[in-house]
Amino acid sequence: MMLPAAGVVFALAWIYPSHALYFHIGETEKKCFIEEIPDETMVIGKYRTQLWDKETNSFLPATPGLGMHVEIKDPETKIILSRQYGSDGRFTFTSHTPGEHQICLHSNSTKMALFAGGKLRVHLDIQVGEHTNNYPEIAAKDKLTELQLRVRQLLDQVEQIQKEQNYQRYREERFRMTSESTNQRVLWWSIAQTLILLVIGIWQMKHLKSFFEAKKLV
Repeated sequence: MMLPAAGVVFALAWIYPSHALYFHIGETEKKCFIEEIPDETMVIGKYRTQLWDKETNSFLPATPGLGMHVEIKDPETKIILSRQYGSDGRFTFTSHTPGEHQICLHSNSTKMALFAGGKLRVHLDIQVGEHTNNYPEIAAKDKLTELQLRVRQLLDQVEQIQKEQNYQRYREERFRMTSESTNQRVLWWSIAQTLILLVIGIWQMKHLKSFFEAKKLV
């Protein structure tokens, strides 16, 4: 599946519980990833960029002066986040509709000399659900013991599992509705074909009868 815009690449990824990767893009290239996310689920994405240095024949540890644009669409193609960040960034959003969310990144730099025909490496790390929580920070803030923190983690995991189950039921319901709709259309098409064949058969019989009567064969 590919967007109409040129140079947009889709990668279907399942982020249970986290998804980390790196990819290369050019000056005007845009890359998108489709993530299936349950509703009311927090997602945190972190990225950093590295520019290819021809002199050292390696990627630079940092890319000062470069910006990245992040755009996120929900399953109804509604934009829920569209923002410009720096060479390193962190974006957060909460899903309100279960299904495939589209996450797109591209360079917003207008400095063509910055790339000069080179390539940019983008490291992307996406975390979903309870894995977005910083439990050491939560423990320090709420003054939780190790046991209380573990219980908190288990409760968050149970909540995420319930969301996953609800999402799977939602997908099954959509699949069932699609199957029923397809079966109904096939049934009506079969009935229409049968009626057409009957009408053609009756017409042929009448035509042959008229032909034979005209030739005085009957």
